[in-house]
Amino acid sequence: MGAARADALQVLHWWTSAGERKAANTLVTRLAAEGIDWRDAAIPGGAGVGAVKVLKSRVLSGTSPEVMQLIGFSVGEWAELGLLLPLDSVALAGNWGAQMYPTAWAQAQHGGHVMAAPLGIHRVNNLYYNRKVFNRLGIAPPKTWGEFERVAKQLKQAGITPLAQSSEAWQVATLFETLVLAESGPGYYRELFVQKNPAAFADARLLRALTRLKALKQWMPQPLAEKPWTEVTRQFADGDAAMFIMGDWVKGELNAWGVATDDGFGCAAVPETGNYHLYSIDTFAMFAADYSHQAAQEKLAQLITAAPAQAEYNQIKGSISVLRTADPAKMDSCARASAQTFARGAAVQAPSFVHRMATDETSKDAIIAEVRRYFIDDRISAADSQRRIGAMMQALSKQGKGKDYGAQDPHR
Repeated sequence: MGAARADALQVLHWWTSAGERKAANTLVTRLAAEGIDWRDAAIPGGAGVGAVKVLKSRVLSGTSPEVMQLIGFSVGEWAELGLLLPLDSVALAGNWGAQMYPTAWAQAQHGGHVMAAPLGIHRVNNLYYNRKVFNRLGIAPPKTWGEFERVAKQLKQAGITPLAQSSEAWQVATLFETLVLAESGPGYYRELFVQKNPAAFADARLLRALTRLKALKQWMPQPLAEKPWTEVTRQFADGDAAMFIMGDWVKGELNAWGVATDDGFGCAAVPETGNYHLYSIDTFAMFAADYSHQAAQEKLAQLITAAPAQAEYNQIKGSISVLRTADPAKMDSCARASAQTFARGAAVQAPSFVHRMATDETSKDAIIAEVRRYFIDDRISAADSQRRIGAMMQALSKQGKGKDYGAQDPHR
């Protein structure tokens, strides 16, 4: 294989599910119309765990891709190394600062420069429910945890598993972070995962979230298995469980399978989080290398942030546009709820720690590992897990880990 041409871009990402692939293909087509080839480098693995490892090894070997799906805190970490192409001129020409939601605009910046191109905003605190089952049993999606308990008991009495779930670490932690938000609201959530205030890790709200996490196991499939999120989504779609808590990429997957929103399944906020938006923002960063691909990279950044590509991509992906001018009339009910909540601003927004919006990779991985350990092992108490999490964060702080890159959370 010869050297990559300036009109070809290798794109390293983790969009490998049916819905993700379908959304990515809209970008491939639009890039091709500009005479630029998208050379796919898709790495399987939920939450980008595998893709991040591959990226690190490729950068170390001097074979970095031209484009990488980087999200949240990781943009600042890579920008600090001087490896990313600034996109200031593209952002200025597209008037990103005025067109985008302030949070999405802040995510794109680091050190006074625009270092990433935002694609879409995902809401993580979604509860999906099987409309046919709920209608048949005459039950409504729960808005409180008390209602959830009553609904779950009714489902179980009807011989239906109430809640789909995998024991995969990032999926357990995604459920956990929604429980923290439900227990506390965005202010404490950011104090815990962004500011990493030692007092926050000793707070009773964290203990209650951990306690609820383990209590929810009684409503999940038994025995609980470690399965990819796509497989859990398929089980939900097939009616093996009546509810599923996960980000709105699930909606994109269901739609790709022909299970339409507002038809086969319903989408509501996780109990007691209806006023909040736990978010993850997809972004692309461009690796500088020898700058021979700069024109094509800038064209891609321009293309994916323009209204037509934003509308098409996000409708398929399950997310909402980063542009404040997106038309709510063209959204399904789940997307409209996401857009309306997110538009209310900083007071209701919480950056997902699992999906790299809130904190550095080391802190994220440490919390995720401990949460899964606690969730799986019934011998570990919530109080013991809380102490371990607090001790780990204190130790990382003393070691100088967990550097704060600032711009990733504009709400402080």
